[in-house]
Amino acid sequence: MTKLKLGVIGTGRIGKVHIATLVQSVPQAEVVSVADIDLNSAKQVAEKFGIDSVTDQPERVIANNDIDAIVICSSTDTHAHYVMQVAKAGKHIFCEKPVDLSISVIQDTIDAASKAGVKFMPGFNRRFDPNFMKLKQLVSEGEVGDPHILKITSRDPAPPPAEYSAVSGGMFMDMTIHDFDMARFMIGSEIVEVFAKAAVLVDPELGKAGDVDTAVITLTFASGAIGVIDNSRKAVYGYDQRVEVFGSKGMCCADNNYPDNHHLYNETGVHCSLPLNFFMDRYTEAYANEMKAFCNAVLNDLPLQVTGYDSLMSAAVAFAARKSVLENRIVKLTEIIKH
Repeated sequence: MTKLKLGVIGTGRIGKVHIATLVQSVPQAEVVSVADIDLNSAKQVAEKFGIDSVTDQPERVIANNDIDAIVICSSTDTHAHYVMQVAKAGKHIFCEKPVDLSISVIQDTIDAASKAGVKFMPGFNRRFDPNFMKLKQLVSEGEVGDPHILKITSRDPAPPPAEYSAVSGGMFMDMTIHDFDMARFMIGSEIVEVFAKAAVLVDPELGKAGDVDTAVITLTFASGAIGVIDNSRKAVYGYDQRVEVFGSKGMCCADNNYPDNHHLYNETGVHCSLPLNFFMDRYTEAYANEMKAFCNAVLNDLPLQVTGYDSLMSAAVAFAARKSVLENRIVKLTEIIKH
């Protein structure tokens, strides 16, 4: 089997997830080298997964002639910088979301990859979740008719540290951006208007950092469909991830994933397991499918299932949601980005 030779920049939490996934679950991938500015972190990960080449200088990984593509998992503020460098080096790019906190910079990365003739896939792993993929199939095949209403519930089991919120772009860019991408993916129509209400109800420190932790966002699609997303940074019962599409012919929905599917009915009530409590447990299969899709697209010169344009549009919706909260009004996407 021909393998795609990969370098990985960033060995923090999401970097470890992608490296473990590539090594253990993606047979068409070979991780050749890893880099992190924290050399000890990079060495630990490399040793754990049997990777010989390790460095604290990402530029060395980018310049490595044995590498075909780079997986960028570094901090958000470095994503665009590395995307530009990798494109210039003529290597294919997988970059974790968000690509940047600036619409114009995201556009620059798209232009750079296009000019270099390399593939550029942002990391929206939830598109590759088997349950959500089945929902998309049902919607695309017309099983629910014309989509009228989309509902997404997305609630984390615990909030991030306030200092993380300050550098991640806040809840809409860090967390809800997945839901904005899922909304566009599921309905198959662009979001044209956003109205959002948000509050700080979980952790006052997030509010001090200028962020929110609870939100409800209403979306209007170009097709006329309406979407509702509800977010919380803390669901005491676990990681809550549900999607529903209602249309002219019916409705389809995907529930949470659970450790098991048993229910106990007795005199004290109905008892069942709580949802899986960690994003890696919930989306293990999605991460593997995502990386397989990227590798297959590069190895076989196939169209990407997620593009830089998807990153651009989801970020634009995130900016619109933030603007809506601050100004307490409906925000049109044309105020954020010119199509």
